[in-house]
Amino acid sequence: MKKIMTRFGEVEYDPSNVITFPEGLIGLEHLHNFIVMPNKKEGPLFWIQSVDDPDFAFVVTDPTNFFFDYQVNADEEERKKLGIGPEDDYFVLTIVSISPEKEITLNLAGPILYSPVTNKALQGIIEDSRFDTKTPLPKAEPAQ
Repeated sequence: MKKIMTRFGEVEYDPSNVITFPEGLIGLEHLHNFIVMPNKKEGPLFWIQSVDDPDFAFVVTDPTNFFFDYQVNADEEERKKLGIGPEDDYFVLTIVSISPEKEITLNLAGPILYSPVTNKALQGIIEDSRFDTKTPLPKAEPAQ
């Protein structure tokens, strides 16, 4: 087990559970290794903590919790980077942001593909005008 000091306090983690972003994140190419923080609350959001820079952590979620038709299909090159074959499963996650006005948005234009088999992840770019780096959560339908 290893330990790092983070905004969450001292965190102990198993190096075999580290998620590796071989190419880093967009704009943060120097950050490659992350751990999933234990979620103390029930819900669809969880923290990813950088091991390379303990001051850096962000919230992610499965976007289909909010956008039911959101779909990202890993192409051959992305699967190669993740170290998975055509039949292997992967998860799609998005980074969550909260504005000073408390508006929650998802980065649907820059999804994260994660392979639980290899513990590798990558962030891609979707060129679809329906999706933005700060896509607001859908408005709830009023109960009738």
